[in-house]
Amino acid sequence: MSIAAQAGDQKSLMDDVYALHRHFYDFTRKFYLLGRDRLIGELAPPPGGTVLEVGCGTARNLIVAAKRWPEARFYGFDISEAMLDTARKSVAKAGLGDRITLAQGDAGAFDVRALFGLAQVDRVFMSYTLSMIPPWIEAIEQGARVLAPGGSLHIIDFGQYERLPALAKRLHFKSLNDFHVFPRRELPAVLKRVAEAEGLAMDFTPLWRGYAWSGGLRRG
Repeated sequence: MSIAAQAGDQKSLMDDVYALHRHFYDFTRKFYLLGRDRLIGELAPPPGGTVLEVGCGTARNLIVAAKRWPEARFYGFDISEAMLDTARKSVAKAGLGDRITLAQGDAGAFDVRALFGLAQVDRVFMSYTLSMIPPWIEAIEQGARVLAPGGSLHIIDFGQYERLPALAKRLHFKSLNDFHVFPRRELPAVLKRVAEAEGLAMDFTPLWRGYAWSGGLRRG
């Protein structure tokens, strides 16, 4: 199957999954998408800098980040037009339409110039996105490529529950899988490989006994 066909299938799936859930997504997810605000607090974009969220969903994170870092400009894209409809309304309601730009795009093959007219970005972040998209490795690779000098890529996602009870992992992973969410066991190895290929520094930190994993890449 071609990349374009895969993207089309993923778009249809996400639109179906979130046609209803997008209306209460933010309220329910705050209880278990841990570490999102921690990531936002670490972005620290330069004054006038650009920040891109891959898989922005309802734009909840972009809105929080835009308020936290008022001197930066924010960009986000998602493959689901249903989620983007909610995102646009949320951004407008927050009065941030002049600082947050949204577009429809595929995380596995995104082009920041085509989407936003940008050559590079200062910060890229992926918050509980990689566990939801089949081309998650390609998303990391492209996120690393578009970093400006001094730029950084930030990731928060589900870990492997490595220091939590096996039963908790089994039950939670089953519920996640039912919503097409698959925690990426290979994430540390992929980050290491991309860092070496692109000449980047890497960091990786398990959080809350492995409930979540925080990782990043930095360009010197």
